[in-house]
Amino acid sequence: MALMITDECINCDVCEPECPNDAISMGDEFYVIEPSKCTECVGHFDTPQCREVCPVDCIPLHPNHIETNEQLLLKYSALMQLKAKKL
Repeated sequence: MALMITDECINCDVCEPECPNDAISMGDEFYVIEPSKCTECVGHFDTPQCREVCPVDCIPLHPNHIETNEQLLLKYSALMQLKAKKL
């Protein structure tokens, strides 16, 4: 499942640099997570790093982007292949 940032976000800027997939960026009013890049840190860490650092607990699972752990691993693999091609 991809994660999402709710409107409870206080724009503290701590989540964005923690994302290993560069899935977090500043939106119109608060930070947003690009579902196609979010792997919940599967492949990188045991837990989502954005959730670990968020001081207001505003990063739930995105109900419209349900994925299994296997699907997240496949997405991680595809993202790493794209990253390698850019180098």
